[in-house]
Amino acid sequence: MMKHEGLSFRTGPFVFCLHSPIANLPVLLHSLYADYLLVKSAAFADFHIKLSRCGSWWRFWQSRLMLFEADFDTPYRPFAKDTILPFLEWGINWCVATQAHQYLMLHAGMLEKNGNTLLLPAHPGSGKSTLCVALCHRGWRLLTDEIALVQPVDLALVPFPRLIALKNQSIAVFHNFAPDAVLGPEYPKTPKGTVCHVRPPTDSIERSNEVGHARWIVLPQFKSGASLSLQSLDKTQAFIQLTDHSFNYELIGLRGFKAMTALVDACDCYTFEYGGDLEQAVAQLNALADGLI
Repeated sequence: MMKHEGLSFRTGPFVFCLHSPIANLPVLLHSLYADYLLVKSAAFADFHIKLSRCGSWWRFWQSRLMLFEADFDTPYRPFAKDTILPFLEWGINWCVATQAHQYLMLHAGMLEKNGNTLLLPAHPGSGKSTLCVALCHRGWRLLTDEIALVQPVDLALVPFPRLIALKNQSIAVFHNFAPDAVLGPEYPKTPKGTVCHVRPPTDSIERSNEVGHARWIVLPQFKSGASLSLQSLDKTQAFIQLTDHSFNYELIGLRGFKAMTALVDACDCYTFEYGGDLEQAVAQLNALADGLI
C-alpha cells in the first residue's frame, strides 16, 4: 500500500503522503506514528514525499543507498539505509521550512502550560530539544520542538508536533529522566552523530488543532555543569535574537516585521542557562509558568 497508494498522515496543519517500496518501513513507523491521524490516500496532501532505492537494483544492494524526494525535489544527497528515519524526519521539516510561508517560521520549541505558551528559540546544540522533551513529559503540551508556526495576522501559534530527535549524550540523559517514554531505535551513523526519536505524548498529538498564545520567550543554552540561570532579556535584544532564529523573516517582508515585533511585545523575555539536571530545569520553568518568578 505504501508503495502504490502511499501512506497519508496529518501532523499539525499539514498532510503528508509518503510513498516507499521499503518493506520494513511501515513496521518501523508504527510505534512512533501510532497516534498521528491517518488520512485517506485520495484526499489532498500538502506534500508528497518518497523514500526509494538510489539507482539500479544492483547498485542498491551493493551500496544500500537511499534517496529522499519531496514533490520531485531532492534536498539531500543519497544516504545509507540505516539512517532512513533521521533523513525522513529532517526531510519532513525541510518541506515545511521551505514552503509554508503563510506563517512566520522560527527555529524554536513551543510548549503550553496553564493556557500560556513558552517559545524556546535556539541554535542547534543548545539543548532545546532535550528541554522540550523533558517539559512535555512533565505535563506541558508540546506544540513543536523544531519549527514554530506563527500566524502573522493574529499571532496564533499553530501546533506542529513532530517526533523529537535527541542526539548523542542527551539520549541517555532523557531515558533516565523518563524511562516510560516511547523511544525509537538509535541511529549512530548520521551526520549529526547518534540520533534517537521520541514520540510526543498522545495528548499533544491529539490536540494539534488547538492553537497557542505566546506568553514567554526563553532562549535556552545547555552548558555542562552550569548552574541554573534565568535572566530577563531586553526586548530589543530579544527581537534581534528572534530574527536570527527565523527561517523566513526577511522573505515575508513587512508581515514578518510586524508579526515579530508584536510577538516580542506580547511576551516576557529571558535567557536560560542550565546544566545536566533536567528536573531542576523543568522546575525552574514550571515556577515561571506558575507565576512564582
